[in-house]
Amino acid sequence: MRRWLLTPLLATLFVMGLQATATAADSVPATLGGVRVTADKVTGVMTLRPGDKVISVDPGVTATLGSQKAEVTFKPAARAQRTTVLLIDTSGSMGRAGMATVRSAVKGFLASVPKDVRVGVVSFGNTAGPEIAPTTDRAAVQSVVDVLSADGNTALFGGVTQAVRMLGTTGDRSIVLLSDGKNTVGDRAPGLSAAVKALTASQVRVEVVRFTTSENDPEALAAFAKAGGGSVVQASDEAAVRTAFQNAAKVLESQVQFTITPPPGTTGALPLVVRGTASGRPFVVKSQVDLGARSGPEPSTSASVATPVAAGAPVGFARVSSGTSRGLIAAVVATFIGALVLVIALINPFRSKRHERVAEVQQYSLSGATRASRHTTTEAQPSVIAQSAVRMGDRVMEQRESTTRTMELIQRADFPLRAGEWFVLRVVAVIVGAVLVPFLVPMPWWLTFPLGLGLGLGLPAIVLRVMAARRAKKFESLLPDVLLLVATTLASGFSLIQALDAIATDAAEPAGKEFSRALAETRIGADVSDALDTMARRMDSESMRWTTMAIRIQRDVGGNLADTLRTTAHTLRERESLKRQVDALSAEGRLSAYVLIALPLSLFLYMAWTNPAYTSLLWTTVPGMVMLIGSSLSMIVGALWMRKVVKIEV
Repeated sequence: MRRWLLTPLLATLFVMGLQATATAADSVPATLGGVRVTADKVTGVMTLRPGDKVISVDPGVTATLGSQKAEVTFKPAARAQRTTVLLIDTSGSMGRAGMATVRSAVKGFLASVPKDVRVGVVSFGNTAGPEIAPTTDRAAVQSVVDVLSADGNTALFGGVTQAVRMLGTTGDRSIVLLSDGKNTVGDRAPGLSAAVKALTASQVRVEVVRFTTSENDPEALAAFAKAGGGSVVQASDEAAVRTAFQNAAKVLESQVQFTITPPPGTTGALPLVVRGTASGRPFVVKSQVDLGARSGPEPSTSASVATPVAAGAPVGFARVSSGTSRGLIAAVVATFIGALVLVIALINPFRSKRHERVAEVQQYSLSGATRASRHTTTEAQPSVIAQSAVRMGDRVMEQRESTTRTMELIQRADFPLRAGEWFVLRVVAVIVGAVLVPFLVPMPWWLTFPLGLGLGLGLPAIVLRVMAARRAKKFESLLPDVLLLVATTLASGFSLIQALDAIATDAAEPAGKEFSRALAETRIGADVSDALDTMARRMDSESMRWTTMAIRIQRDVGGNLADTLRTTAHTLRERESLKRQVDALSAEGRLSAYVLIALPLSLFLYMAWTNPAYTSLLWTTVPGMVMLIGSSLSMIVGALWMRKVVKIEV
């Protein structure tokens, strides 16, 4: 009796399971994108993935927000802004055959995609970058794809990031990714994480086409599709690639724009579920909607759709985030360009006569000719404005007591500048700093303007001192080897002048150039000891002063100069070794000083840029101003103190 009762029950359950399986297998994958919550509506675009057919939504679709039913209506997606980017792999593994397949597949895609959809192209090989901004000009897109060639590595992660930037932040946005290889540029883990994070934050849909998958990174491609709510299609030949691109176009043709009216009293973050059928096939799509973040009435269609970008137009400003004024960026860029043009116009024609004369003497001394060869090259002549500015700078610098010290630093750094030219550069730096800093730093002008003046006034001097010190330090490190070479040359029977000639020819820079100058001075009548002493003062080298003193003493009292120079070189080498040992022992203290100085400044600039309302209390209130002045003075005192602690003279 039980058997007769259980048999119909099991048969019924079996049939219901078959029906559920068939229904699940025949269901249409769907996603929601471009969701916008306004004061009284929730709008967006529903994307159906029908495969190789175009389908439409049937009547009777229901929507629920939380546990309450909501009214939902649909209209053609052509009324919404839709943008897609073709992200094409142009690495060397694609080859000529692969690029031919790409061109054929893109041609079919452009023929099938709806006319209102804007299409852009981003390629990635050794580097990733835009090829054409999103446009409705299909011929322009095809012409760009037709000239792509395969070469180099695979910057897959960078290509995804560039495509997200090109798509912007409005409307329905999607990426069609075609790749035949895994990322080979940069580290995998950070690059993949950054690309997935960019996709998730931007809510961009991704359709992935895996072409010749033997070298693919399936995990990365699957992560992109999951983050973008898309799918991964494996295409092993040209026909499969064309089919995959055409199916991607079918997806765009099957999109619809939806409008949901939330029930009264609903608020907060609620789950949204839309159920229905499309061309007889069921679909269920789920999403999360925050009704508490309503942005006001829904704008009109004409206002919400962005103006199409012209074919081939640059996409640099399209990457600017919405929190930054494009006018501000344009002003900053224009200022940079203007300052650069001014500096080039002032510096490029400048030719230091002193350096030209020294070069001629050096050529004469090294070649041994009786007359320096004269070059007939034509050089650009300074403009009248540049000549006037430099003459004015010369007059100003002549009246300053610090000009001698400045010119010593310029010679030590080997900058081909006259005093007037240096003055003009300082003036340009002050102007650029006073103009740029108020634009870049979100603080009141009465703070940023003096800050810009201070940076423009102090930064060139700091750079000059750093470059001079770096060149002098390199000269000091080369001096022991140079002295050993001189001693070896003297021991071989050559004179001191011949030894210096060998140094000028064979020694590395800056030693070769400095000894060449000293040799040139001896060629025009200067004593060799005086020429070497002048070089020691020019390079501010204590070791060279000792060497010159040893040469003078040997010339006065006699003796073996080669042995003297060997002893001097050994002493200098031991001194350099001790200095490096001290530097190694004090490295931790110096690094701590750098971190302690840079950390508060970097944190302050970051907070001032990202949250100006929080940091504005420092200059809008009296206690804040006192704290700002006190902290600045403390930073200066602390920097000087730490510098004194970690600086050890050897």
